Amino acid sequence: MSTETEKTVEQEAAAGPVVQKSTAREYLESLVVTVILALFGTTFLVQAFKIPSSSMEDSLLIGDHLMVDKVSYGPEGIWGWMLPYKEIRRDQIIVFRYPRDPGTYFVKRIVGIPGDRLRLEDKQVVRNGIHLEEPHAVHKSRNYEEFRDNFPNFDSGGGFPDWMLAVPDFTAGEDIVVPDGVYFVMGDNRDLSSDSRYWGFVPRENIVGNPLILYWSFESSSEEYRETGLASSIGRLFDVLIHFPQKTRWRRMFRLVR
Repeated sequence: MSTETEKTVEQEAAAGPVVQKSTAREYLESLVVTVILALFGTTFLVQAFKIPSSSMEDSLLIGDHLMVDKVSYGPEGIWGWMLPYKEIRRDQIIVFRYPRDPGTYFVKRIVGIPGDRLRLEDKQVVRNGIHLEEPHAVHKSRNYEEFRDNFPNFDSGGGFPDWMLAVPDFTAGEDIVVPDGVYFVMGDNRDLSSDSRYWGFVPRENIVGNPLILYWSFESSSEEYRETGLASSIGRLFDVLIHFPQKTRWRRMFRLVR
């Protein structure tokens, strides 16, 4: 009886040997999987961005760090049947690749979608004949600029020359009409925003996503972000390390972006 049992145990051991992984190997495999998932997430699902300018004040401040949803506004295509794509709506904040420099990312608010008729009258947006009430829009300059505050305007310069030449092709009466496949965007800080008034429409394919949440905010200035190079990066790192408790805007953390 014992001989048969020994044979059975030997056969099972021969058929399925137990392989014991070392602790180091298990940690390495877990790290590799984590890195792959993180890369997949930041490539296809979400991405972190920081605000380097004042063009979206007071909705977004310099030094705000955002987590951006890259799925909802993703381009339709082969995955459209299974991913929760949404239509891009008016008054949504979006992150997009700047049409004149696709390597640079901008954050603005959508003011006009395809088919909308837009104009500015003394700084107020008129969309499809309706004067908008925009609680998010601020005007911090007391100066009046004809081009900036009454758009479209052909009597004074201000925008890129090629855009200024193209604007008449998109106008009907007093309005600019947003064509198919593009969007008209503006910063909430209307007097200090480089936006569609100055350089044109945002193509649909340039839109990266919409900000979901403000996960960290650190008091900064636009000058800090204009400086580039290793020395500037090290200086900003030391500033964060030294002044993290004092300069973190604790009340802004984990706010939903609207």
